[in-house]
Amino acid sequence: MSIRPFAFRLALASVALALASVALTARAQQTLPLWPHGTPEPPQTAEPESDSGKPVASFPAGHVATSLANVTVPTLTVYPPHHDNNGAAALVFPGGGYTHLAWTKEGTATCDWLNALGMTCLLIKYRVPEKGHYPENYADLEDAQQAMRLAREHAPEWHINRDRIGVVGFSAGANLAVLLSTHPDDNHVMSTRAAADVPTINGTPREAKPAFAVLGYPAYLAVTPGETALDPVYKPNQFTPPTFIIQAENDKTYGRNAIVYYRALMDANIQAELHYYGTGGHGFGLHPIGAAEEHWTDLAGLWLHYTGIIPHEVAGYEPGGSTGLNGTQPCSIDTNPPVAGAPKKPNPNPTDNPCLPQ
Repeated sequence: MSIRPFAFRLALASVALALASVALTARAQQTLPLWPHGTPEPPQTAEPESDSGKPVASFPAGHVATSLANVTVPTLTVYPPHHDNNGAAALVFPGGGYTHLAWTKEGTATCDWLNALGMTCLLIKYRVPEKGHYPENYADLEDAQQAMRLAREHAPEWHINRDRIGVVGFSAGANLAVLLSTHPDDNHVMSTRAAADVPTINGTPREAKPAFAVLGYPAYLAVTPGETALDPVYKPNQFTPPTFIIQAENDKTYGRNAIVYYRALMDANIQAELHYYGTGGHGFGLHPIGAAEEHWTDLAGLWLHYTGIIPHEVAGYEPGGSTGLNGTQPCSIDTNPPVAGAPKKPNPNPTDNPCLPQ
């Protein structure tokens, strides 16, 4: 396979992203409530949902970054690609410290990027604020699981391949992406008042495991103080997918989280890639203009291609199917040698892997 055609396509995607960022043109197809009959737990705030906006340097003049707060009715909004739908998709979890959601800077801007790659963006408005987190509080994990299950339930309708749905998250949203990557099988929600809203197959909840994870400056993964050890809650396991991570060295609050998690992924023999930038601080977003980290999305796009999530051809996939293009499945690249006693590296395609000897 030649890299040149894909590199050219990636360059076009970068141009499309730049043009999209000027107009902030992500177009929603539809919005679904995650819990049509009420959230699993009662809301932790009685305040109405609100949004606020402020200018951001990485946005064009005249545009503001919208932040959402007091989210008690979580939703999933579908942003389909404008053309060349390749069947891949991602849930997007904006950051905000689990107190608010950076809706445009890390939400709709991410949809612009994914759409430029021919992917469907599923932007998740999860519950905030919430006191405490998993396993003391199940709310955020429940919302993430439900979003993935709804994505697979509606895959044929949204022209998505069920085996190519991953997660993209930033800061607290990256923390949530890791939580879903390590605990997709938690069944607590089935004991709540919202159990009837959980998509099932023959009475069993649909698969909630992501096919890949893209993490931007993840937070709350390391044990404090010191941040030299991974919180055991987030230990990679048999569910954890191939993972791409970006981080800035001068992020003085959460800068070591990415290193700690990356090391754990390596120890578990799970395919991972870490890009550690000298600048950016915390929360630099999609396209910090003029900075070294401005082009991280190009690297992530290449990684998605080489891991088999984005095919080098865009025609011939079966919407909602369990196989890749033309009935075949993309090969995953495993650059890590086997580690004795480590969990088997999960295949992003749950059916037999054609890349391996039969």
